[in-house]
Amino acid sequence: MSRDSQERFDVLVVGGGPAGMAAAVCASECGASVGIVDDNVAVGGQIWRGKPADTRSKQSAEWRERLQSSGAKILCGKRILHQPEADVLLAEGDDDLFEIRYKNLILATGARERFLPFPGWTLPNVLGAGGLQAMVKSGLPIRGKRVVVAGTGPLLLAVAVYLHQHGAEIPIVCEQASWKSLARFSVALLPQPAKILEGLHLKRELAAAPFATSSWVRAAHGKNALESITVSRDGKLTTIPCDYLACGFHLVPNIELPVLIGCGVHRGFVQVNEFQQTTVPKVFCAGEPTRIGGVESALVEGQIAGFASAGNHDRAKELFSRRDRTRKFSAAMQRAFCLRPELRTLASPETIVCRCEDVTYSRLQQQTSWRSAKLYTRCGMGPCQGRICGPATQFLFKWNPESVRPPVFPARVENLAAFASRPDPEHSAVTGGL
Repeated sequence: MSRDSQERFDVLVVGGGPAGMAAAVCASECGASVGIVDDNVAVGGQIWRGKPADTRSKQSAEWRERLQSSGAKILCGKRILHQPEADVLLAEGDDDLFEIRYKNLILATGARERFLPFPGWTLPNVLGAGGLQAMVKSGLPIRGKRVVVAGTGPLLLAVAVYLHQHGAEIPIVCEQASWKSLARFSVALLPQPAKILEGLHLKRELAAAPFATSSWVRAAHGKNALESITVSRDGKLTTIPCDYLACGFHLVPNIELPVLIGCGVHRGFVQVNEFQQTTVPKVFCAGEPTRIGGVESALVEGQIAGFASAGNHDRAKELFSRRDRTRKFSAAMQRAFCLRPELRTLASPETIVCRCEDVTYSRLQQQTSWRSAKLYTRCGMGPCQGRICGPATQFLFKWNPESVRPPVFPARVENLAAFASRPDPEHSAVTGGL
């Protein structure tokens, strides 16, 4: 790794979604030299991927334009792998490995879908709700296909509408939460009429498709690919023919990098103070890693973190009341879409839970912790490094991951070798085991 493969910034932002974009813009506006790193080919994150065709398109365009004119250096197609020393992160690109040095760090690493195992969930064409949406945005033809959307969370309806607009037939949307929970959530939205209007608009767009509450997928069926699913709807089982199943159980924060750096975590989220600063000095966090709250929450937290990291605490304080409102929405959302205990009984003994290592539910039942599962079954030791099976086992068995080891993402062997060959033996931890 040559010495010219280095970048230096006053403020480094990791994550190019709404929170990261807002943070980079605000820090730049305060005069700081700013870099923003994202592993995708362009900024925007999952929510602003591609060219959105809804009311968010204007908001997305405005923040993209502000970022482009802010002076921040955009480093896309780069993955952060490790923190070899304080104030330094190691990143991998398509064909390079380089260091990024910073004075202040903002982590805006976003969230991913939560998957829960059920018989047949590994069949081809059984995908995450957001995953299928992303594939359609990237060009997957969906016109004329029957797509069942299932799981939980406000994104289900948005995904169903998007797929419908691209020609998919939506026979049903299955929401595991009850009508009672959704009614309470609607009441909590009264102070935010814009969100109510957005929900009503989505429902009108999908008026022909049944929206079933207290409903979830029990099993997926097919020989070489998905052919049908069995749905539990108000306690009754129904078989529905379909070409795709888009299934996701809300979101899980991406906290692997914050944990690796040493940030405190409480109940699965990164701990931050009023200025979005973590328990590690000079390290801030914004967006979904601190709470699952949606775009508005991510934007306001990103702005606060951006101003605070650049030393402008007065401008950050001006946004506190806005953040308080988004936190109320976040809390109401978590209550409404809390996973029901029946979902713990979906997997059969033969159901694969860890897809990377083909570890079945029955094998995991013999273990007592996440660590013992890794030691005796290799659960969580595959390419996804527990990103899929980790949250699933946390829900199924109430296990908690005990540590995060570098590299945070799978990396090329030659880059690991180049880094491990550096003089400081501490850096060899990047090739560590459990």
